[in-house]
Amino acid sequence: MVAPAFGRNLMTEPELDRLLVEWNDTTAPFPDCCLNELIEAQTRRTPDGVAVRSGDRVLTYAELDRRANQLAHRLAELGVGTEVLVAICVERSVEMVVGLLGILKAGGAYVPIDPGYPADRQEYMLTDSQAPVVVTEERLRAGLPLGDAAVVCIDRDWQAISRMPIETLSVKASPAYLAYVIYTSGSTGQPKGVQIPHRSLVNFLIAMRESPGLSSEDVLVAVTTLSFDIAGLELYLPLICGARVVIASAEDASDPRALMRLLRDSGATVMQATPTTWRMLVDAGWTGEPRIKALCGGEALPVALADELVGLGLELWNMYGPTETTIWSTCARVRTRGESLTIGRPIANTTLYILDEKMRPVPVGSPGTLWIGGHGLARGYLGRADLTVERFVPHPFDSTFGARIYNTGDLARYAPSGDVKCLGRIDHQVKVRGFRIELGEIEAVLAQHEAVASAVVVVRCDADADADAELAAYVVLRGVPVAGYALRQYLAQKLPGYMVPSTVTALEALPLTPNGKVDRNALPEPARKRSEERERAVPRTALERRLVAIWERELDIHPIGITDNFFDLGVTSIVGASLFAAIEHDLDDRLPLGAIFRAPTIEALAGLIETDDRPSRWSSLVPIRSHGLEPPIFCVHGGAGTILHLEPLARRLGRDQPFYGLQSRGLYGGSTPPGTVEEMASHYLSEMRQVHPEGPWRLAGYCFGTIVAFEIAQRLVAEDEQVELLAMFNGPSPVWVRKWGWYGNQPSKRRAGPPQGKVRQRRRQQAERLRRRLRRAMREPRRFRTALAWYARHAGGQRRARIALALRRRLPEHLREEYFLRLHGKAERSYEPRPYEGDLLIFYGAGLYEDPQLGWGGLATGNIEAIAVPGDHGNNRQMMMEPYVNFVSDRLRSHVTPTEHAQAPDTSGAG
Repeated sequence: MVAPAFGRNLMTEPELDRLLVEWNDTTAPFPDCCLNELIEAQTRRTPDGVAVRSGDRVLTYAELDRRANQLAHRLAELGVGTEVLVAICVERSVEMVVGLLGILKAGGAYVPIDPGYPADRQEYMLTDSQAPVVVTEERLRAGLPLGDAAVVCIDRDWQAISRMPIETLSVKASPAYLAYVIYTSGSTGQPKGVQIPHRSLVNFLIAMRESPGLSSEDVLVAVTTLSFDIAGLELYLPLICGARVVIASAEDASDPRALMRLLRDSGATVMQATPTTWRMLVDAGWTGEPRIKALCGGEALPVALADELVGLGLELWNMYGPTETTIWSTCARVRTRGESLTIGRPIANTTLYILDEKMRPVPVGSPGTLWIGGHGLARGYLGRADLTVERFVPHPFDSTFGARIYNTGDLARYAPSGDVKCLGRIDHQVKVRGFRIELGEIEAVLAQHEAVASAVVVVRCDADADADAELAAYVVLRGVPVAGYALRQYLAQKLPGYMVPSTVTALEALPLTPNGKVDRNALPEPARKRSEERERAVPRTALERRLVAIWERELDIHPIGITDNFFDLGVTSIVGASLFAAIEHDLDDRLPLGAIFRAPTIEALAGLIETDDRPSRWSSLVPIRSHGLEPPIFCVHGGAGTILHLEPLARRLGRDQPFYGLQSRGLYGGSTPPGTVEEMASHYLSEMRQVHPEGPWRLAGYCFGTIVAFEIAQRLVAEDEQVELLAMFNGPSPVWVRKWGWYGNQPSKRRAGPPQGKVRQRRRQQAERLRRRLRRAMREPRRFRTALAWYARHAGGQRRARIALALRRRLPEHLREEYFLRLHGKAERSYEPRPYEGDLLIFYGAGLYEDPQLGWGGLATGNIEAIAVPGDHGNNRQMMMEPYVNFVSDRLRSHVTPTEHAQAPDTSGAG
């Protein structure tokens, strides 16, 4: 140890002794091996144990190891070996884990590429890493700027991969070799790759196994995107312990109700998430599970949120660490409500130092810069030797050869106990919703806009409130006025969504300090306001005044007029869920989420609430975009009955293209849902004619809705009306479904169907479950509604009246969805299509189906055009999500004949 010089405002000698000896005494043994070797050792201990599950897909440890070995052999044929970087761009699934482990087993290091990133960012990461091989999926391949890289599609190529040897590949392994390179935000306008070796990752995982702790009995629900380094804990810690990892889809991870169901149904005992995700769960009414260990990190944990989580009986841990020191470097158990939060002490083989500008330890209680040393340090930044030398410096207190210490850029201070209190950032690097962001990167991209002379981005957060931090941008324009939402959309085309500021405020000039630097503390509050192009309409009734107050409180926009459109205020349909929940709570009146499109203004919403005609509130026809010069597109719902996911497509089709969604009648109560395709077609067509009495007609259907749209088109053609578009999104024909099953990609396995003996056995088991559940419901009245809904789903069509009653009594969301999926599945199987005299335009997930025409061939006398979309049907509606929805909207626009008034796509929001 090298002791620093002492002086005024520095540590006393006893304090320095505690710092160097007691507080940083973290030496602990850990295996000198690679991560894949640790997992292989666990596989030998528990080959038949469940390792990973995602949806209905399950792999045991032995199956995971065998599939990863086969992929490793294939990668080795392509030249992958030690220190070779392999990009991986896949959706969240068991195949994602196979891909990661296969890369490691081949000796390579993986570079995660988020499928949702803009193409420019993906291209930069692929170019900067120079990864010679990319592991992806067929449906994502078309959207990737692959260059000269060799491509392995883990789905399309699996038949060939499965012929590879199942034995472990013989690779010269060393813990010093790289495990992964992960890109973080860069202050120069480009992300930078952080290189993490196996030794750092293994040390981290062994430390986490001990504290917070994980055992073979645990079930960990993984919710974090692979491009965020903390995903490493979620995927690998269970696999070295003999535990089970359950991978949540991206949609489940962002939907509090779906995530609650997953936590319950999976028997989860551990979940790691950012404060934003935990807050989302709590706000949605989650009551917690005492068995769950909650790991919270990625950004500062608000005290109020910590109090609520502890109050729910969870075992709560506050985690801290930058990417450069391998995921987490400290952790602290939060035991009591009202506790002053710290980031705790360093984990095993990790050291913390709080230093002044001259690299001298500051006294206990005084603020300084937090530096981290130990085995967790990254090798450095890929291709950035200059930045590596700047941030990773020789260790001033460790004389071991090559010892380094990393500058976190965080402000911190020691408590007398030795625990560390983090005080925020020193520079302009921040964390928002768990993602580390260099504000300079956003500023650099924003300044590239031709109308922007200069830009600055800051983080806004109410320090006294339990609110999420948000990015706020300030610009000085070149004299040409540009709307804030237009600049936000410009950024959205070049940056990930989490880096797009919530507000963009135009200033005459940026405030400066006396030395000429931007005075960020003098920036005004963000311009969170309505458009000034229209006069503000004041509320006229008591209900309108109450709604104005709720909108202003929830959206934090003042003032709001009763004719201001929700989407024009710069917020999204996701915020709409929170807004409508607040309205329901304050007014004690339930509203369907589809009302956000039907009544996007306070004036319209008040009318919807006040109307005596209650069924009109629950109309199937939802005007996602009601204005425009073109004939409207009417799109029928999928199997779950909902249409909210269609909003991104409607927004991208252009300002002159009206777009109506047709949600299932009775979805949120109010009426009994129709049970056949013919009944649905009659009902939907009658509602469509209320806004569009006669042709030409533009029809579409999503998934199950393609069949209903097909039947509607048949009726219109029979009435000699013009159908100029019939588009189908991931919707196989009912004949094909009955013959092959839903996807039809393995007909040989679906052709025969289950043996009749098994069918009878399943029916007996189902009947017994029904009797048990109803008996419990009779003893526990509070469970009656759920039991009734379950009974209605399984008891057949004669129980329709009870089904409608259950729905009107606010059937839980997951039961409602299951019911409609079952109802529409039965309608689909009983529908007999007849040939349609017209054209079909079919969009399907690339590589998902054997037949690109999805079984519609022979059912249309006109042209059938099938278009492969880089997305899949799945459970996550990816075809209607970024970036795939842009592909769909471009192709769809090219198939309708625009009028002379047609305009460019609208990216400002629905309305």
